[in-house]
Amino acid sequence: MKIHQLKRIQILPISMEQAWDFFSNPKNLNEITPPDLNFQILSGADQRMYAGQLIRYHINPILNIPMQWVTEITHCEEHRYFIDEQRFGPYSLWHHQHHFKEVKGGIEMIDLLHYKLPMGLLGNLLAGWYVKGKVEYIFDYRYEVLEKIFAAKAQSAPVQA
Repeated sequence: MKIHQLKRIQILPISMEQAWDFFSNPKNLNEITPPDLNFQILSGADQRMYAGQLIRYHINPILNIPMQWVTEITHCEEHRYFIDEQRFGPYSLWHHQHHFKEVKGGIEMIDLLHYKLPMGLLGNLLAGWYVKGKVEYIFDYRYEVLEKIFAAKAQSAPVQA
């Protein structure tokens, strides 16, 4: 059984309040997801994030094949972290941790993702390299978009640390 891991660290020049306000709003996923994935939130994003929240999406993650995806926010501690896990979707396992910490100059955000492909060894042989590249592409896009969004906010309100 192969479990893949991706870890990304990003420093954002904003306050913890600004970071939490942005990331605890599920509707902001639209803004940080690549447009070619045709990502749409179908339900569950009408409230600020909380443990037990179910969010249902439509997405075309692999070969432009449309899929429904349901994630649950399993843990949520304001201004510290939240975890989303796939309940229904394309992966056998999807466990995504989002951690936030105040640092000099802003907020350190750590994404730690563990995921497993369906169909075991066959799934890894047939699609492992493709899915790994796609996951990295999504997080690279997210990194760049967050840099642009929060660089603009930092211009108008510098963070004191």
